[in-house]
Parts: sequence; structure tokens; C-alpha cells
Amino acid sequence: MAKKHLVDTYFRFLNLAQAVQALPSVPKLDAAEERLLEALTAAWHAGRTLTVTETMALSVAGAPATVHRKLARLRREGLVSVDESSTDLRSKTVVPTRKALDYFEKLAACLEEAKRK
Repeated sequence: MAKKHLVDTYFRFLNLAQAVQALPSVPKLDAAEERLLEALTAAWHAGRTLTVTETMALSVAGAPATVHRKLARLRREGLVSVDESSTDLRSKTVVPTRKALDYFEKLAACLEEAKRK
């Protein structure tokens, strides 16, 4: 019975998350972009910042060229920014923007809501 409750909670969360992702204020991301944003934000949340080079080495979104293209799209959508203050072009860091953090806060609220029911 407890497992059914967990499964129900998970599917309530998925339904709520899909509603958030359908909002006009939330950019439409493909699966690879979503995974890349999650990986970047998880690293940042853990206190690590990734350079562009380290980001391109992540396999979550595919080959380095694909990751670079996805990273550029996340930048255009305003979900990540690249620290332009660095004088070393190889060590520019990638960080989530307030828009990305707001998105994850909305998803966290969906999780809380799903757990309450």
C-alpha cells in the first residue's frame, strides 16, 4: 500500500510539473536541454561552478558539439549565464540565472503539493 502511495505521489508531481512547463513564461526545452540545465544547476547548488569546457565534457546532453549548442540555447532563453569577467577564455564559468532558479522553485512547489495530497 505504501508503494502505491509513492507512485501516486510521483504521478501527481509529474502532472503538476507538466502544468508548470506548459506556462508561457517557461521556455520549451527538449530533453537534452532539460538534463543539461539540471546538471548545471545541481553542480551550482552543490557549491561547484563548471567552466564552459567542463560543461561541454558532460555527457548528459550528448557530444561536446551538441552540449555547446544546447548551452547556447539555454543562454538565449535566459536560463544560464556565462561569466564574462574572466580574462582567461578557457575558464569562463556557467551559472544558472534567477529565471532558472525560479523554474526549479516552481518544480519544488509541485513536489510539495504532490506530497500533501
